[in-house]
Amino acid sequence: MNSLRILPTIILLFTILGASHAQGFQGVATYKTDRKVNIKLDSTTVSSDMQKDLMARMRKQFQKEFTLTFNQYESTWKQEAALSTPSAPTGNIVVNIVGGGGGSDVLYKNTKESRFAEKADMFGKIFLIQDSLSKPDWKLTNETKGIGNYTCYKATWTQKSKKITYVNGEKEESDEDEIRTITAWYTPEIPVNNGPDDYWGLPGLILEVNEDGDRLMLCSKIVLNPKEAVTITPPKKGKKVSKAEYEKITEKKAEEMMKRFQNNRSDGGDGIQIKIGG
Repeated sequence: MNSLRILPTIILLFTILGASHAQGFQGVATYKTDRKVNIKLDSTTVSSDMQKDLMARMRKQFQKEFTLTFNQYESTWKQEAALSTPSAPTGNIVVNIVGGGGGSDVLYKNTKESRFAEKADMFGKIFLIQDSLSKPDWKLTNETKGIGNYTCYKATWTQKSKKITYVNGEKEESDEDEIRTITAWYTPEIPVNNGPDDYWGLPGLILEVNEDGDRLMLCSKIVLNPKEAVTITPPKKGKKVSKAEYEKITEKKAEEMMKRFQNNRSDGGDGIQIKIGG
């Protein structure tokens, strides 16, 4: 009888200790990213070898390393500092990318309060995007695989959006929906509902994200409860805008650059059409 009375007390004690441990839980995860780059060039002015070289150079630009610093409810997502190597020009082609994410960009997420703050640098102008977090509609499965020393479970999220292309500098929106399936692999062994970039909302840290083959983010290293306590603070500098406002600004900048490209082409420049997945 005495042992039966003691058992609930022991269970309660472990529950309290577990909750206390979760509140002080911290970690730093390193992710490597890669993107698929599709390029269509005017075959009359650009050879196939030049096209392959340009695609390889652009893909290398998107092979980056990021760190996710997290505790139970908060995180920051930053690109690791790296020395950039100037790439030699390919013919007379110049490529500009809007919204590629600069090395000084910082994304802060607070999953408990369902909000985020992001500092974004667009051609030297700093924006502070503040808005609520949208939780992905994840579909959980029983499929598992190992990533490092962790057992991960598969979850998927299907997105629908209108397909947008630029033709002769003008935006064209298709009547058909573009369907993309996001696949995430998370581990309940690290009990935080967070992940790389703006992904979150699963019962464990997300270690891999595959954006329908367009972009891949894979965790390569995790340090749990490091000796030096991590500091997680939201960015505060920049012009304050909502997510929708920033998307409009980005879209407008992309249209301006496409029209500028079209004007350069009409003046005798090379023709180039670029699609970057993701």
